[in-house]
Amino acid sequence: MLLNEEDSSVPLFENVEEARLVGDPYRGSQRRPWDRIALGLELPTDLSYREYYESVIERLKNPVDPITVAADDAPCKEVIQTGDDVDLLDFPWPYIHAGDGGRYSNLHTLIAPDIDSEWVDWSYHRSMIHDSETASVLLLAGEQTPNMYYYKYERRNEPMPVAIAIGVEPAVQYASVMWIPTGRNEAEFAGGLKQGPVELVPCETNDLLVPATAELVIEGEILPNERRDEGPFGDYFGYMNGPRRSMPLFRVTGITHQTDPILPFCVEGVGVGHTENTTSSMEIGCVGPDATLGLRTAGFDVECCAPWKSTPRTVYAISTEKTNPSYLHDMANFIFTTWGMLHVDFFVFVDADVNPLDQRAVLEALALHADPDTDFHQFGVETMPKVPLNIYQTPTEKGDVQTGTSKAKTSKAYIDATSAESGRENCDIDDVERKYRAQKILKRAGIESETFSFIAPGESTQ
Repeated sequence: MLLNEEDSSVPLFENVEEARLVGDPYRGSQRRPWDRIALGLELPTDLSYREYYESVIERLKNPVDPITVAADDAPCKEVIQTGDDVDLLDFPWPYIHAGDGGRYSNLHTLIAPDIDSEWVDWSYHRSMIHDSETASVLLLAGEQTPNMYYYKYERRNEPMPVAIAIGVEPAVQYASVMWIPTGRNEAEFAGGLKQGPVELVPCETNDLLVPATAELVIEGEILPNERRDEGPFGDYFGYMNGPRRSMPLFRVTGITHQTDPILPFCVEGVGVGHTENTTSSMEIGCVGPDATLGLRTAGFDVECCAPWKSTPRTVYAISTEKTNPSYLHDMANFIFTTWGMLHVDFFVFVDADVNPLDQRAVLEALALHADPDTDFHQFGVETMPKVPLNIYQTPTEKGDVQTGTSKAKTSKAYIDATSAESGRENCDIDDVERKYRAQKILKRAGIESETFSFIAPGESTQ
């Protein structure tokens, strides 16, 4: 945590038994959070955010099919445990925050098949270790894998076969956190990201294919109608989040791993405001480009869609050339109804020349262009699902044992912070605002400008 706060090097913990631990391997700097993500894709680390986003988007547009390799060629098969040999406690799962409810694996790829098709989903859901062969998995209804479990497997009283691949290659981890559409194969997009096929290998105790180069793979099944306590946990909001909730039970049937595995973990909760962690960096470096591509594919003219750095998964900013109110409303409606948006509460629309990753620039656009009376829009009051990890809901509102999600609903919203329809058609907006900012700087320094008079944004120069 201290290394994250100081923006220092990535720590490798070697003086532990059975495995090594690496903390926040994809965490970038506050100014350039995508740099380590780029390094994992062998992209230059000096790219601007727009150059980086467009590079990732181009790779996502060219997916590559995975290939299956034999177990003898798979590094993750160097050690195989099945039956009575299985023991989760052989590995040094970290106790990440003071106050956590247990030890966690929270940086991995969870692999689960759809019961009604050949689709296999790769996702990113933390798991709390309970004993030698069981864990609880954070499954929140409204996301792809949880929906398969709650609304398909559990309703049919069938266990959901799963595998948790830990220490996967960067492209696999990135694809697991992206908003890949339901029915599409994340393995193909991971191949596009790395510009080569991802190698997969069959599991030992079920029919799933897993990344062959993973450091460790946990095989098993998530049982229907069985729960174990999960949490509290120092969540991405930056707070110790509770209360303990009941989450689906994962029963382990096999473990395979490399001889000296390296297990990554993420120190959640420090990527808020002044620092970064792996999750917040991947939101910007992985989810942002994917969301941008998704909106473009849906026909929207979007320059960039990116999360605010200090609020990963809760607020996104979208820059666009088209600022007609009805156009923005249609885009917001598409986002909230098509993507689901369990985590994201609201979007801010800004002009195309505003960097959505520059939080100061977005706040300035809000202050200058967003009319509280006409530019703040809600999509119904208390009508949409809300993730129970947020702070503002009470413990009673948070808990729903059946689907692991919030009992309460929330209102999703968007803010139009574009400069269109502002009544400033008769002036050079950029020139006025530039002078306005310069004047403020001069006034703070106690200097009176004789070059131009004080002009506030929105005032005509005519």
